[in-house]
Formats: sequence, C-alpha cells, structure tokens
Amino acid sequence: MQEPSAAVIKAWGRLIRTQRALVGRIEAELKSAGFPTLHWYDVLLELKRGPEGRLTPREIEEAVLFEQYNLSRLLDRMEAEGLVRRIPYPGDKRRQLVEITQEGRALQWRMWGVYSAAINRFIAAKLTEKEAGQLATLLLKLMQD
Repeated sequence: MQEPSAAVIKAWGRLIRTQRALVGRIEAELKSAGFPTLHWYDVLLELKRGPEGRLTPREIEEAVLFEQYNLSRLLDRMEAEGLVRRIPYPGDKRRQLVEITQEGRALQWRMWGVYSAAINRFIAAKLTEKEAGQLATLLLKLMQD
C-alpha cells in the first residue's frame, strides 16, 4: 500500500484544523449572544424540516451525526426547556417521535441570526462565491464513497 503524499497529509491536517477552528469560533459567537451550542441548533433545524416538525430519534441522529447516548441527553435537556416534546409514534407504542415546539422554532430562528452572521464573517468574507462553490464541490467529493 502506498503512503499518502505530503500534499494529501497537509490537506487532511488543514481540513481537521479548519473544521475545529470554525466550529469553535461559531460556538463562541452563539455563547456570547446567550444561546446554546450548535448541537441544539442542528436538532431544532432538522426537526423544523421534518414532516409536521417531527422526526424519530434515529432520524435526528442520522441527520446531525450524534451518538445515540449524546442525543438522548440533549433531547432530555431540550424537552426540559420546552423546545421539543416527545410524543407516541402512531401505531407503535414502543417508538416515539420528537416534535419541535413553537418555543423551539423561535429559538432556532433567533440563533440563525447569530449563526448566519458568523458564517458570513468567518467564511463568506474570506472566499469569493466562486471559491466557496469550488470548496463545496471538493468537500462533496471527499464525502462520496
């Protein structure tokens, strides 16, 4: 098996460092505005997009790339805050759906104001539209099997 080239190793390192740095900066922006973490935003957004604002915990897990044990604890906290509610799955009492509440929709919308401004500041201000498109294409290429 051939070793990865120096350019590939450099790209890998920069990809990981960039992801960590950007997420950290965006998390800091949300925190300074008094909002919870990106995980909360991601769950609320996926629920908002779901049919009737509902998804199974498994569907949420697949959409946001959480481990099940982390998601369960997060949903517990979000439910305690009144952002989501668990409801029985139609026709199967062993399963449940998670539904976004009006409070959850409102929080997701307020968070988006800070989140979108951070995306503009940390990404859009540094890349042209063409470069952003190229980066998106390259990242998609890496995600494909």
